[in-house]
Parts: sequence; structure tokens; C-alpha cells
Amino acid sequence: MPSDCALVSADTDRAAVSPTSGPIARRVLHEEVAARLREWITEGVLAPGERLNERVLCDRLAVSRTPLREACKMLAAQNLVVLHPHRGASVAAPSAEDVCHLFELMAALEGLSGELAALRHDAAELREIRALHREMLTAHAAGDLPAYYRLNRAIHAAINACARNPMLTQTYDSVNLRIQHLRFRSNFNRAKWDAAVADHERMLEVLARRDASAMRALLEAHLRAKLEAVLEGVGGAGAADAAAVARPAAWMALAGASR
Repeated sequence: MPSDCALVSADTDRAAVSPTSGPIARRVLHEEVAARLREWITEGVLAPGERLNERVLCDRLAVSRTPLREACKMLAAQNLVVLHPHRGASVAAPSAEDVCHLFELMAALEGLSGELAALRHDAAELREIRALHREMLTAHAAGDLPAYYRLNRAIHAAINACARNPMLTQTYDSVNLRIQHLRFRSNFNRAKWDAAVADHERMLEVLARRDASAMRALLEAHLRAKLEAVLEGVGGAGAADAAAVARPAAWMALAGASR
């Protein structure tokens, strides 16, 4: 997990000595800043609702305010950051109801990705997913959640790529960005983390035998389990609010059908 500005100093130095023109270097730099902020939001270094202190972040990232502000605009367009006129920016904090809606949509997108991937993947893609899976198991065994999660995310992205549907990928990426921090924290409970790994073992088996309907059902159930872990992990008074969320009828019907 990132802890200080040393993590980005090398990237910043490379951008500063780029042989390209100034405006292009600035564009690259603010994208690098956005990527680092996105990672910190995912891993909880920057918590939902937290104000983004420009002075602190500029010092930590070793950048000026301009690329930081441009990065915040990028993240705001992705619904990860909220811009407040004349008051800076803060990390987006979706309500429990919003979380349910996002996971309902993500489950459908994951399911469709899995169904199409089962039908369309080739042998090389399956080998790559298996290689990522082995690396993910190593991270899981070591208890390295950040490394595990990066590999986990790569596996889901690879499955989506196997679907060979760029419109699906565009929508998938847009929605998935908004729940990365929630998917990450769903593994804080070790039993649920272990269950998620077992799901991935089954995904490989189902993908290899090209069982499209089973792959869709498995990925949809995987996302439902993630939502339950997220809601259970809400502490204090928020837990009662999360438990009381009235999930959409279609979502509840889907959940009931899998039992």
C-alpha cells in the first residue's frame, strides 16, 4: 500500500525529463497522478467522503497544484471524486442504496462478460488467466491484499476482454471504477476472502469447459457475495442503514433464484 511521496518520485522525474513538449508532459503527469489517487481510493488510503487537501497531496506526490487539479477533474468525470465550487474536492461517498444499484448493474455486466468469454476465449487467453490466477493464489497465501487485488482485477478484466465486445468493455470499465474500493474492502473478512478465491477456482473450471450459462451464474453470484460482504462491513450506525436498504425487486429475485 502506498505510504509516501517516494512511490511517485521516479515517475515524476521521468515525466520531467521527457523529450516531448511541455503540454504533453503535463498531460502524462496528471494522468499518473490520477492513477495514483485512484489506487489510494481503491485501497482506502483516501476514504469515502475525505476532503482532498491540495497542500498535503502535492507534497506527498511531489507535484504542483496544476496536475493535481487536472487529475481531480478526471476522477470527477469517473464519479470517484466530487468537486465542490470554491471548496476543493472530496472522495465520492455513495449511499448504501447507490452501492446496491451499482452492484446490481455490475453483476449483470460481469455475468454477460463471463457468458461471452466462455464461448469466445482462445487457448492463449485461458493460459494467461491461469497464470494470473497462480500469482493471485501466491498473494492470497502471503496475505498480501493489495497485490492479490491487483491480480484479481486483472483476471476479471481478462475475462471481460475475452468477451470481444468493446461496447460491453466500455460500460464495464465505467461502472467497475466506481466500486473498486468496495470490492477491495469486501476481502477484509478472511472467510469471505477465502470464499472469493474458491469462486475463482470454479471460474477457471467453468471457463475451460466453455459452459456459458454456468459462467454467467457464477459471476453474478460472485458479485452478490461481494455486495453482502460490503454491507456487512459497514460499521456503527451505518450498518443498520445498510441492512435496511430496500434492494430492487429484480435484484432480490436474482438473489433468491441462486439459493
